[in-house]
Amino acid sequence: MQYEWNQILQHIKQWVKEAGEEQLRRQDQPVKINEKSAAIDLVTEMDIWTENFLLNKIRQHYPGHSILTEESGIHNGEEGYKWVIDPIDGTTNYAHGFPLFCISVAVQQNGDTVVGVVYVPALNELYEAVKGHGAFLNGRPIQVSSRKKLNQSVVTTGFPYDRATDPNNNVRHFVNVVTKVRDIRRTGSAAYDLCQVAAGRFDGYWELKLNPWDIEAGMLLVNEAKGRTRAVKQEKGYYVLAGNPHLFEILDGMIDE
Repeated sequence: MQYEWNQILQHIKQWVKEAGEEQLRRQDQPVKINEKSAAIDLVTEMDIWTENFLLNKIRQHYPGHSILTEESGIHNGEEGYKWVIDPIDGTTNYAHGFPLFCISVAVQQNGDTVVGVVYVPALNELYEAVKGHGAFLNGRPIQVSSRKKLNQSVVTTGFPYDRATDPNNNVRHFVNVVTKVRDIRRTGSAAYDLCQVAAGRFDGYWELKLNPWDIEAGMLLVNEAKGRTRAVKQEKGYYVLAGNPHLFEILDGMIDE
């Protein structure tokens, strides 16, 4: 089984780097942008290109595997593996020429996430994890931070696409936390935020109304980096909390689900 997971990992690393090169090459060209659920929920032609590129690779090498993608939904297979893919996490950043966007790929076996890769093309940062074998950034082991005090910590969050129409929009939690931490960040990419927690750059993270493709790879990375995570299914997506063990407990006491 470990050999199979490692083989999958090597394929993912190769494919996301190829896709990332194309994303960077095309970012300086005019970008065709469409709106999905709201004016701030965007999809670009590069999202579609990357998704199709990865779908074709998976179907070629793993034809029996299921695939769940952000743009085209579920593609059912007959074996116990499922790929969970976000072709560009941080599409708004990409569409505006801001370099914090990434490709997120997770692989589950019988519902358990066993492989996770997040690639940040503009920074050439590749985060990888195989269940039970630790988390790595560009081949180097990473670990969550050891900070214990909230007022010495940097945390990160995001806001849902329906924040203008639904009062459950994370603003109340943000106001409660922002005055108590050293600082707070909002990168625009859930997968990237989780990677920064795994790497010890951010100490904690929470967000509402997320989807599996936003979080599966990043949560495995945090867990393998000796952090803690929780994903709670709600009426609209998942509430996610992550952090080093100390900050996880503190934030958990401040943010109600």
